Formats: sequence, C-alpha cells, structure tokens
Amino acid sequence: MSIENKADGGKGVVGWIDDRFPMTKLLEEHITKYYAPKNFNIWYYFGALSILVLIIQIVTGIFLTMNYKPDGDLAFKSVEYIMRDVNYGWLIRYMHSTGASLFFVVVYLHMFRGLMYGSYQKPRELIWIFGMLIYVALMAEAFMGYLLPWGQMSYWGAQVIISLFGAIPFGIGDALTIWLKGDYIVSDATLNRFFALHVIAVPLALLGLIVAHIIALHEVGSNNPDGVDIKKHKNAEGIPKDGIPFHPYYTVKDLFGATIFLIFFFAIVFFAPEMGGYFLEHANFVPADPLKTPEHIAPVWYFTPFYAILRAVPSKLGGVLLMGAAIVVLFFLPWIDRGKVRSVRYRSTAYKWLLGSFVVSFVVLGYYGLQVPTPIGTFISRLGTVIYFGFFFGLYFISKNEKTKPVPERVTA
Repeated sequence: MSIENKADGGKGVVGWIDDRFPMTKLLEEHITKYYAPKNFNIWYYFGALSILVLIIQIVTGIFLTMNYKPDGDLAFKSVEYIMRDVNYGWLIRYMHSTGASLFFVVVYLHMFRGLMYGSYQKPRELIWIFGMLIYVALMAEAFMGYLLPWGQMSYWGAQVIISLFGAIPFGIGDALTIWLKGDYIVSDATLNRFFALHVIAVPLALLGLIVAHIIALHEVGSNNPDGVDIKKHKNAEGIPKDGIPFHPYYTVKDLFGATIFLIFFFAIVFFAPEMGGYFLEHANFVPADPLKTPEHIAPVWYFTPFYAILRAVPSKLGGVLLMGAAIVVLFFLPWIDRGKVRSVRYRSTAYKWLLGSFVVSFVVLGYYGLQVPTPIGTFISRLGTVIYFGFFFGLYFISKNEKTKPVPERVTA
C-alpha cells in the first residue's frame, strides 16, 4: 500500500475526494445510475446537442474576446483583424457564428419534441419553465452578440429592436430605451454595455438555468415517446423495468449523434459559413454607418417569426405586446393543455392538426419575417399569427374532453 493510501485509510484519490466533495454520488445520480427510458428515439438527441453547441460557443467566444475591441471606432476593424491576421481566427469566428444559428436549430427541435411528447405536463412543469427561461436567455445572448461585429445590420437591427421598448407607455418605454442604449442613440456606450452582458452576465444566467433544468429533469425522470412513467414498474432492487443506465447506453448514443452533428457543423463552417446571408448577413460586412440606413432591416432568421408577428399589427404598441405574448404564452403551456395523455402517438386527430398547423405557421412567419413587407406578405403574416395563437386557444378547449387512444402500461419497443 502506498504512503498516499495509508494516509487516507486506503481509499485512494477518489475516496479522498469523496470525503470532501460528493463526486461519485453526483456521477451515480446523474449519469451511471440514472435510469432513462429504454425507448428514446432520434428526437432525444437534441438536448445533448444543445450542451455540445453551448461548449463550442463558450470556447470560441473566449478566444474571440482575446482579440475583439468593444469600441465604436475599433470593433469592426478588430473583427477584420481576427478574420485576416489572427492564426485560425477565421475558423474561430465562423465556428462561433455557425454555432449561434445551430444552437437555435437544436433548441427549436428540442422544444418541438417536448410539444410532441407532452414533456411539459405534470410532473415536469418546472422543467418546461426552466427550459423556456433558457430560451429567453439564449435570445438575449444572441441579440447582444449580434451587435458586436458593429456592421450595418448589427447597428440598425439593434436600433430597431431597442426602439420597440419605446412603445411602452407612461414614460417607462423611453427611460428603458435610454438605459439599454446607455445613450440617446446606439453608440459606443451601447456596444460596451452589450459586450459586458454578452460575455459575462447572460452566460452566467444561462449556465445556472441549464444546471437547474437538468437537476429538475433528473428529479422527476425523463419523459419518453410513449409518455409513460417508468417509475411505476420497478424490480426487486427498485430499478425501473423499462429503464436503462444513462451511461454507457445513452452516452454512446449521444456520442454518435454528436459525431453526425459535427460533420454537418464543419461542412457549414468550411463551405457555407454565410449560408446565403442567413447566418452572416451581407450588410454586416460593411462598417456601421449611423447616417446610412440599409434598404431592408430584418433580424437573424431565428428571430423572424416573432418579427413577422410584430409587423403584422398596425399599432406599434399592439405589435410589441403581441410579439411578447407569443413568447410568454409558451410558459403557460403546462396549464393550457388539460389533457391526460402526453404523447402525440395516442392523442386525437384534432391535436395532431393543431400541432401541425402551429409548426407550419411558425415556419411561414419565419419566412415572411425575412422578406420586404408587401400587402400579400402582411396578410399571410396576420393569418400565421392567428394560427399561432389559435394553437393555444384550440388546445385549451379540446384537451379537456379529448378522445384519445389507449395508452400502454409500459413503454413499447
């Protein structure tokens, strides 16, 4: 026995750590002895992929901040310096910009899976609320990061979005707008403020919410495509009969999914980082000019469904309120859906039509949010807005007495 083992009673390094920090206990509770349903499908990749993209964003963001200058006169030049003179700076910048868009891709698919399989229903309401808070924090993080390149679309996009807060009455909107800008116009003060929030404040909040999301998930257990609670059927050892340890079964599965994802990720980074102007807009390769407004101002694609809702309403205040309501209503989904069946597999045809129309409306709104406003585009945006909110109204009324299929006692293969 070594001197180190004699000193700690023969427990070794792991035992020494466990006496002072619950390392093994945490690993067992959340990985090696956490039992997940054995019927996970492809839709359950996206939670792990969102963690992967978050790591990519943090690592590339750290390297970008080493050369970025949050200064109104130097910000755009520092981005050009990163792209042209820093070793592999172009790769780091393209990984970060691509990661921003793909982060929303995996998060939207993750949220859609929750809608399909009722992952927001009792007892997982708090998991859903934490997830929605993560989504709002992610939107804030993306918006603040969008200003930092200090290009034309960054500058004017921020100008338009911040000015929306001015629609809030009783002088609150004007005060809030000035506070966000740190000045009377979008300026160097705004850039510094957004830089601090983007690299420190919001990421810390995001990490805290993700930890809370995972802890809440592991407390009540993961949902599955059948929407069946696997904790109801346990063997003599208290292990769910339809559960398998997360490690090694799902860690290996997630590793495979991560490999496929990274192939697509780097294919975009190396061959199409701009994605035709959807990931990196062409106007953002021009330095910000407060005296020259771009012909068409539109946010990045992941904000455009809500931007289309904003533009669909003639009143500025009404548009802001409806745009905010489109996000806030998602928080109340666990109480809007009064159904007893979780999974779309066993729900009524009416629910499937509602969910399908909701997804189509979201995609259509996203498309028209990118386009130059036209009469037909405005009409379709208004129709899409009605269908978007119609999903929640319809769900509330049909879910109470919904005719569903029999739900199995245990998970199916």
